[in-house]
Amino acid sequence: MNSNLHEWSIGFIIGQTHRKMLNVLTSRLKEHDMTPEQFSVLCRLHESDGISQKEIADRTVKDQPTTARILDCLIRKELVRKQTSTTDRRSFLVYLTEQGRHKLQVLMPIERQTLEDIFSWMSESELEAFRQTHFRLIAHLDTLLKLQD
Repeated sequence: MNSNLHEWSIGFIIGQTHRKMLNVLTSRLKEHDMTPEQFSVLCRLHESDGISQKEIADRTVKDQPTTARILDCLIRKELVRKQTSTTDRRSFLVYLTEQGRHKLQVLMPIERQTLEDIFSWMSESELEAFRQTHFRLIAHLDTLLKLQD
């Protein structure tokens, strides 16, 4: 066994995998003036348009200040717009613009191809087992986090 235990840590392996996957996607989105974080927000809005900043933060697993910065950038690019909530004037809802919808139509095939390129070496059954293991790990981590609250 390698004397460097850090290289064998499952947390290190998952972190390294995430960073490398993110780097591949980042390089492919860059020519479209988009980051993976911005793309993730556009995707969440595509799923549920007209949601609050807090809902976006929860769904993208980002904190509120980071989400606010991402939204500000997407607003400058005219890909999303904010509208004051009709039920709570202190909050606002975020919507995709027509430009944002168009941008998503361009970017979604890029993300799909990137994931195919990354996982093409795995069989369908291996990929499904990989997904299920990660879903279980995420659920367990959510449980641990709730216990800490």
